[in-house]
Amino acid sequence: MILDADLAKIYSVETRSLNQVVKRNLENFPPDFLLQLTGPELVTLNRSQIVTGSLQRHRDPRARPSAFTEHDAIMAANLLNSPQAVPMSGFVVRAFIAMRAALTDTRERARKLATLESELTARLDTH
Repeated sequence: MILDADLAKIYSVETRSLNQVVKRNLENFPPDFLLQLTGPELVTLNRSQIVTGSLQRHRDPRARPSAFTEHDAIMAANLLNSPQAVPMSGFVVRAFIAMRAALTDTRERARKLATLESELTARLDTH
């Protein structure tokens, strides 16, 4: 997932413009892909925002940030009237692929480590 403010920055548009395009074309964004942050996610985000300043300072405090999947990021790039959006959508997709590969690799290593740990425990128990 990528936040609307971060995606807007990558596509060289204002966050407001990105969100307007999404609202005007909601039929192109399946509801299970496009997410509005609420509750705990918003609290966590606001805490990290204080530390990193990652969200735009001009965001309307009543507006909740949106989180985009890779599919939404591509759709938004196709709908935006920005010379930067389409070329950068490839960058965004590659980043999602790399992130997914890193997570998969981490899970696989954790599984192998758990297997080794159980084998070692079994050997120690027999001695």
